[in-house]
Formats: sequence, C-alpha cells, structure tokens
Amino acid sequence: MDQRVKPAPHEIRRARTDNPKTRERDLAAQLGISEAELVAAHCGDGVVRIEPRVNDLLTGLEAVGEVMALTRNESAVHEKIGVYDKVVTGNHNAMVLGDNIDLRIFPKIWAHGFAVEKRDGGEIRRSLQFFDDAGEAVHKVHLRPASNLYAYQKLVAELESANQEPTVAVSAAKVSDDVENPDASASLGDLRDRWSQLTDVHQFFGMLKTLKLSRRQAVRMVGQDYAWLLDKDAVGAMFHHAAEGEMPIMCFVGNRGCIQIHSGPVKSIKPMGPWINVLDETFHLHLRTDHIDEVWAVRKPTKDGHVTSLEVYGADGNMIIQFFGKRHEGEGERDDWRFLAENLPRIPSPTAA
Repeated sequence: MDQRVKPAPHEIRRARTDNPKTRERDLAAQLGISEAELVAAHCGDGVVRIEPRVNDLLTGLEAVGEVMALTRNESAVHEKIGVYDKVVTGNHNAMVLGDNIDLRIFPKIWAHGFAVEKRDGGEIRRSLQFFDDAGEAVHKVHLRPASNLYAYQKLVAELESANQEPTVAVSAAKVSDDVENPDASASLGDLRDRWSQLTDVHQFFGMLKTLKLSRRQAVRMVGQDYAWLLDKDAVGAMFHHAAEGEMPIMCFVGNRGCIQIHSGPVKSIKPMGPWINVLDETFHLHLRTDHIDEVWAVRKPTKDGHVTSLEVYGADGNMIIQFFGKRHEGEGERDDWRFLAENLPRIPSPTAA
C-alpha cells in the first residue's frame, strides 16, 4: 500500500479484520495513520463518536462505578482500577482526586472521542477513548464486570455526536513543551537563584517557562546539589527496593492531555524483554526500558524541606515517567525514599545542553 495515500475506512476495517491480535496503536502505525483514524473508521460498526466534553464526562463517570483508567505515552502505559470520584471540573485544568484514580487533565487538548464496543469471544468489551488533534491517545476508560452498564450507556447517549462519519481530520503532531530550546540564554546563576527560591514543586514549570528552558536542559545545567544523573538501571533498582521495603511511592505518566498518578506501594515487579511491568491488583504499569535515554534524581526545595524525584527521559528530551516518595501537602519527604533516591547508582553528568 502507498503510505503517502491514507487508506479508506473500508480498507482500515479490512486490515483490522485481517490482523485481529495486533494492538490498535501498532496497526495504525503500520497503516500510516493515527490511532484516532483507525477507531473512527469503525463508526457505525461497534463505534460511536462522542463529544470530548471533559467536564460532562468526568461528572458522568462516577455513576459508572468501577472502571480501568489508562493513560500512556510512547514509552509507558499506566493503568488504574477504581472510581472517578472527587472530580474538580475546569476548562483549562480538570482533576480527579480519588484514592485510586488520580488525574490531571488539560481539556483543550482533547479533540476526538469514541465509545468503542469490541467482541472478544462471548464477551463485549466497552471503552471510552479520547485523542488529541493529531490523533494520539490522551486517555481511555475501560469498563469492568462491576461497572454500571446503564450509567455508561446513558453517558454515551448524552455525549453522542451528530457526526458519525467514519473519518476524522487530524493535524500534524505538536512539538512538546519539553523539547530543548536551542536559543536558551538563561544563566546558571539565574537558574540556581530561582531554583533555590522554590517553595512548592508546582512552581517548577513556571520557572522553566520564565527562563525558556526545557526540563532536561534545566536539570543538566543546575548542578549536582540539585540534580544528578543515574544509571539507566536505576528505575528497576528503585522498583525492587520499594517493593521489598513496602515503600509507598508516587508514579506519574502523562502526555499532552492527561497525567495519571499512582500513589501507594508496588508489589509485583515483572521484567519481560525490554519492559518493566508492575502487575498489582489495582495498578498496572508497563515501561519500555529500551526507550530510556537518561534518568535524573532531582531535588526541589519546598516550604516543607526539599523533595526528591526520579525523572526518566527519552532520546527526544520528553519525560517518560516520574517518581516521588508518597507524601501529602504540608508533609516532609519520607526518609526511606530520600535514602533510596540518594543511593541509587550515579554516573558522571553530561555537559549542560
């Protein structure tokens, strides 16, 4: 097939039928289309296009009960089983602050939505799938046996779009905010001065924006009292130490439209090929270790004392995944987490970019 000409919806559906076991993301890549285009091709055939009205979605999901929330990027997949409760709506930022499902959402990025029914043997698997304007998945909600099917169908009916065409217009992929700025002119002194005055980890992004630095440029530049480079195997070592010590951690995986957080212990750590997998009762994580370019331990001042994160970057400079010791606002950092982060294997830092 000529990759310069996108396949028609009937060709996409035929490819899906011919490759039933291939994951949607992989099949879309093989066809030279986005995942949103692959899903849209099935509108009227197990797929209903829905409006990505994030606030209505979040407030309607609580009645659906137990579901699995999935957020991913190119290198990590984060899955949490729970309920969408403690919802905070907003047009620029929305949040779900439940004990299990914990999300930070950027509604303006959510461009396309679909309700998907897929037959699997005698079962029908149902999910809500949302994509950005480039057709990249930002968030998915998968029903479980305990889900309230009536509430789900009511929510789909409320969000159903008038447009049920089997095609979707997608734009070119956006450049991430984390891409390094070749024209960055911030001085080391200015960076260290602003860094030292942080009182909350949430101020970090604003600092980067003011200085016009990417996150990785800043950690490479600031100095080893605030950020130091770790061996790429540090992530696996951290998981095993955290599991052995029953240490509660926070694990963040995100993309342009959504960040999903696990807070709590990790127990079942299963490496498989290039993947590190966490396979716990309500939390699954799948991390491609062969995509890891750099791992940094990063120390940020707060009003409660400094906190230490592990930040994992891909070759493109984007952050794949981030870890903290579990803590609440107003609490100091856990001693066991700080000890672990400070004693993972280090390697010499590269020259500042």
